Amino acid sequence: MSDGNSHFPSLQTERLFLRNVTPEDASFIFKLYSNPEVCRYLYDEEIYTSLDDAREFIEWNQHPEETGNNRWLILRKDDGEPIGTCGYDSWDSENRIAEIGYDLWQDEWGKGYMKETLAAAIKSGFDNMGLNRINAYTAIKNEKSSKLLESLGFIKEGIYRDKHLFRGSFYDHFSYSLLKRDWMRRLSEEK
Repeated sequence: MSDGNSHFPSLQTERLFLRNVTPEDASFIFKLYSNPEVCRYLYDEEIYTSLDDAREFIEWNQHPEETGNNRWLILRKDDGEPIGTCGYDSWDSENRIAEIGYDLWQDEWGKGYMKETLAAAIKSGFDNMGLNRINAYTAIKNEKSSKLLESLGFIKEGIYRDKHLFRGSFYDHFSYSLLKRDWMRRLSEEK
């Protein structure tokens, strides 16, 4: 399933479709990022207060081939409902590194959707973007996100001290990485 973007194609998993965000997704993006529970550990941006915030997010991610920033909208196959987003930014194509980020509507937590999403996004990063290393950062208190990354083979490398200044306070984050060779070894061991 491809949408013409060689580095950031649409993806699908057993239960989900992932496609790049479009202006038509603004209502869902606003709903997602205006929810305090969803945004509890997102210290890099204020909670959205208007549809314009969502439009800016979409514009930032809408041309991934040019900017190296993308965000897939995660849709359930059975009903087409959007349930979250996932994507890459800080793509350094010369050194083959990018940072992955993700979020999920709170009613969908604990159902395995994000693990399924990340597995597809990781495969796409290595196969389509030519990545060698994927970085991920989680707020120290976000234990569920840390466990998710570790379940996919990410290695905790340490603490990125004072990563974000948010509302007058600095927040440390765990720094994770996944290397292509480790991912490939993991896949071969699972066979």
